[in-house]
Amino acid sequence: MSLQDKDRIFTNLYGFQDCGLKAAQVRGDWDHTKKLLERGQDAIIDEIKASGLRGRGGAGFPTGLKWSFMPKESRDGRPSGPPFILCSFTGIIPRWER
Repeated sequence: MSLQDKDRIFTNLYGFQDCGLKAAQVRGDWDHTKKLLERGQDAIIDEIKASGLRGRGGAGFPTGLKWSFMPKESRDGRPSGPPFILCSFTGIIPRWER
């Protein structure tokens, strides 16, 4: 059984289509984002933990466990908002060279 296009996460993996936000929205890449975020941080993390998803580094650290380390509230007085995780989907760790 092959993966159907409707089930793909990365709909522009090879960059053959416009990579802008508007084009991604037209492709439906953001269709269920609001519904997902409404489930809440804990529900999302629990689902990632249950999936068994692991990082691609040498240790294969469990992704849900890593995400659970994110603080739920600001500890330094800054306004708290939704947490953000910055990811490099290329598998390359950026470094600065001079």
